[in-house]
Parts: sequence; C-alpha cells; structure tokens
Amino acid sequence: MHREYHKWHSDSLGRDMELLVFGHNGARVFVFPTSMGRFYDWENREMLNVLNKHIESGWLQVYCVDSVDTESWYNYDASPKYRAHRHLQYHSYIVDEVLPFSKQKNDNPFVIATGASFGAYHAVNIALRYPELFNRALGMSGIYDISKWTDGQYDDAIHQSNPIELVRCMNDCPQHLAKVKNLDIIFPIGRDDPAYRVNANFSQVLWDRGVWHAFREWDGNAHDWPFWQEMILHYIGGPETRG
Repeated sequence: MHREYHKWHSDSLGRDMELLVFGHNGARVFVFPTSMGRFYDWENREMLNVLNKHIESGWLQVYCVDSVDTESWYNYDASPKYRAHRHLQYHSYIVDEVLPFSKQKNDNPFVIATGASFGAYHAVNIALRYPELFNRALGMSGIYDISKWTDGQYDDAIHQSNPIELVRCMNDCPQHLAKVKNLDIIFPIGRDDPAYRVNANFSQVLWDRGVWHAFREWDGNAHDWPFWQEMILHYIGGPETRG
C-alpha cells in the first residue's frame, strides 16, 4: 500500500502538524482520530488494512490527520469559548491547508469526512459547516451535542462547534441548508452506547429540517475498533466514489 508521511507548520494553528496519506487515487477520505488521538491511530488499529482493497484499487485515498483536542475541547484549564475558538482554528487548518494539499495530489471531486467516537464528531461538524467541500460524512459511535463541554456558556464559536445546534438553526440560512441536504450523512451507533440518545435526537433534528440521512443502529455497545472496522466497510462506499 502506498504510504506517505507529511509535516508542516500550520499558519492556522501556529504549530507543526503531521498527517499520513494512503493510496494513490480515488475519493479523498479525511480521517479524524478518536478523542486526543493521533494521526497514526487508524494505521495502528488496522483500519487501513480493512480498507486495503479500496485503497489498492484506487477507489479511496485516505488522509489521516492529527488532532488538537488537548488544546481545544479536552483543554479543561481553558474556558469553553476559548476551546471552541481553538476547535474552529483546527477547522481552518483542515479547510485552508489539508484540503488544498490533497487536491494538489489528487483532484478527485468526491470528498469524505469520517471518524469514530470523538473523530465522528469532528467529521460531522466540519461537513455541516462546509457542506460545499464534502460529499459524505460518516460518523461512527459519535456525539453530536457538545453542550456538556460548554458549562452553559454560548457564543458563535460554540454554536458553530455544536452539530445539533447548527442543524436546529439552519432554517435561518436556507442556502446553507440546501447544501447540507446534498450531503450523504451516515452515523451508525450501538443501541447500548451511552451516546445513543444524542444520536437519536440528532437524527430527529435532521428530519425536522428535511435533511435525509442514514441513522444506523447496531446491536450492543459497538464502541470499539473491531466494530468500527465492520462499520467502515459497510458505509464508506466503493467504486462509485471514484468520481
């Protein structure tokens, strides 16, 4: 499997950032790690081995990005407003630096954001904010309401960082809502996962705004790498993503 390591100083974040690229062609897939995870976690957990056929066949090219969770939502010494601000700086890094970098390597127009657990939050949140840049958002065992991290505080940065609130307010911006309706939004989760109720609520809010999506219930907790390996094969797509 073709593999590349890249590192550069991010102007958006003011620090060095690393990533891994797997594959040579196909839909560009941006993988967000689990909470406080690293860019090499999916490789270490054999998620790329599961996708070997997709990658070697040129159906997918996978970009495993790093996180700044310890500087944003898991930085408990900072205020919620600062944590949200840092989170949105991370979005700028992805949109202004990683996406253009990927397009220089591979101009396939089909773009997927995916992740598991807190990585699912990242994938769905950025796709909802920039629906014109993504075609599919696949969140596995994710959480889509970050209210518990905000201590009752609220501003635009917190609003932009909260998927369920973003969707609730989309009637105020019909042009943006129309773009979101063009997204393939898929979020599987186990029925016994503690975040199941949040997922069900998120699904209802999407339906309330007329956004078609696939909310998929799995047996048990299903919040672990072996289940995510199964989920990614079910929902990532195959040759149809080649563009």
